[in-house]
Amino acid sequence: METLNLIKNDPWLEPYADAINGRHKHAAEKEAELTNKGKQTLSDFASGYLYFGLHRTDDGWVFREWAPNATQIFLIGTFNDWKEEKKYSLKRKANGNWEIKLPADAMKHGDLYKLMVHWDGGCGERIPAWANRVVQDEQTKIFSAQVWSPEKPYKMKKKSFKAATDPLLIYECHIGMAQQEEKVGSYKEFQEKILPRIAKDGYNCIQIMAIQEHPYYGSFGYHVSSFFAASSRFGTPEELKELIDTAHSMGIAVIMDIVHSHAVKNEVEGLGNFAGDPNQYFYPGARREHPAWDSLCFDYGKNEVIHFLLSNCKYWMEEYHFDGFRFDGVTSMLYYSHGLGEAFCNYGDYFNGHQDDNAICYLTLANRLIHQVNPKAITIAEEVSGMPGLAAKFEDGGYGFDYRMAMNVPDYWIKTIKEKIDEDWKPSSMFWEVTNRRQDEKTISYAESHDQALVGDKTIVFRLIDADMYWHMQKGDENYTVHRGIALHKMIRLLTATTINGGYLNFMGNEFGHPEWIDFPREGNGWSCKYARRQWDLVDNKNLAYHYLGDFDCAMLGVIKSVKNFQATPVQEIWHNDGDQILAYMRKDLIFVFNFNPKQSFTDYGFLVPAGSYEVILNTDNPDYGGNGLTDDTVKHFTLSDPLYKKEKKEWLKLYIPARTAVVLRKTK
Repeated sequence: METLNLIKNDPWLEPYADAINGRHKHAAEKEAELTNKGKQTLSDFASGYLYFGLHRTDDGWVFREWAPNATQIFLIGTFNDWKEEKKYSLKRKANGNWEIKLPADAMKHGDLYKLMVHWDGGCGERIPAWANRVVQDEQTKIFSAQVWSPEKPYKMKKKSFKAATDPLLIYECHIGMAQQEEKVGSYKEFQEKILPRIAKDGYNCIQIMAIQEHPYYGSFGYHVSSFFAASSRFGTPEELKELIDTAHSMGIAVIMDIVHSHAVKNEVEGLGNFAGDPNQYFYPGARREHPAWDSLCFDYGKNEVIHFLLSNCKYWMEEYHFDGFRFDGVTSMLYYSHGLGEAFCNYGDYFNGHQDDNAICYLTLANRLIHQVNPKAITIAEEVSGMPGLAAKFEDGGYGFDYRMAMNVPDYWIKTIKEKIDEDWKPSSMFWEVTNRRQDEKTISYAESHDQALVGDKTIVFRLIDADMYWHMQKGDENYTVHRGIALHKMIRLLTATTINGGYLNFMGNEFGHPEWIDFPREGNGWSCKYARRQWDLVDNKNLAYHYLGDFDCAMLGVIKSVKNFQATPVQEIWHNDGDQILAYMRKDLIFVFNFNPKQSFTDYGFLVPAGSYEVILNTDNPDYGGNGLTDDTVKHFTLSDPLYKKEKKEWLKLYIPARTAVVLRKTK
């Protein structure tokens, strides 16, 4: 067997060649099985959403459901007063499938419905697994499926769209908490009020959380009940389509936070015990329940479950024109332990038999399918263990993700802020952390995501400034803590964003240092939305210091976008000195210089760089961004020759670098 590139590129993987080849072969064989040895495509196979669920036909309606354990199924709803009637009884077909064909007047757009499923020893109301619209009654709080067949369905104006990935600049967001008001925001409001902000800031992609329907708002969308239904608490399917279409017209890609790592336990709303068989969709025995998440784990070894999940990926791309997915909880899928209590210290930890080969196979097939449906689609893995090959090509022996989240970076920043005094921040350690990644994998770097903003944790700005954010963010009233916080917030982001090898991500509001945590409405806070919103008035108010951070973020993205394929240019370290706390590195014609020293400024600090002249294009100390303005950034910097380095075509660039500042220079000739 020919050695896969994954192993060729990394000699450390050689001892595990059998395991890597075995996983690759498993996925290839499973694909052959599902596609009838290639007689159809994986995309053809993943079209379950066109067959199952409720569909309008030329002469009426057809409804189908997979429920092998059921003995009888009725459609019940507003059209038959929620009663079991013979004319709404489904017929059992082959392979555990059930079907009913109905005349056009049997139901109409907007009707509510459910299934009454009978099995040996019991029965229960269920929401169809493939339902594409689920709504909650305001009074009773009961969820029902809804017939969705509008007279004028939304027609996408922009039929084809190609995401800009040079580099990918992701704005992670949540529709419900995106508004200023203390309420649940809507797709429409997001489209009208938030999209223009994102475009103006310079982001070219939004990653939307909590799209798949979830019974409990406070789960942040991670306890999914209806995988094919866009959450109705934010509006209608047509409004979500219009939002995506509008984003595309602004040059913004839209990816979805997809949850295939687990499902909510609920039985009436979810898949927990669909037809009296608790294992219809989920693993049997002890593996059924996730010990940390109070949820259920899919059985990735079942072809019907693979069909359900692959069809789900294709559905969101075809029906809504999503440009790809960020797969949540990949670590939990990869390991029998869900990654809990495992250290992952050496390569052996990835190939010791503790891995779920079925889940690895599913993820590989999901990536194959997604890129078959749209070769330009984006897939990102949220994975913390560092599994080799995750974001390597399938042909090379990888799992086929385009990117993996650089989850080490936010952890590093929080740990540094929490545990180290400013004098102990080491530039060598920082640089290693932000560039520590496998050569064959692209990553999405980020200083913080939604994780750090949740109750029980703190955002970077809150760790830096804390209570002083309430009293000293008025311009002219900033104290030392606020000045320090603003300075480090900019420097941390600049270092993280300008060392990317794939993309950069920011969570909504963090770009301007949004204060406080996220706390969704719940019983404990009187069902308040006070902390489940974004206070845009803070960044809009020019009398407050927040806009400094927002303006800096915009300028920083401008610098990154000024270099074509910035993410693919080599990151070359020029200099670091942990004693001085100075770091300098280069990308193409740009030089990045950081002085993390809290007290000492340096005059005529020299770096060996390509000979020429350099101009300042971004300075964290610029008064426009809340800095002290200690340097004259209109001055051009000319390198000074040194006979010792003439052969290398290097000369000395000497700079004045104030304490706790960073500067970006561009070579002009």
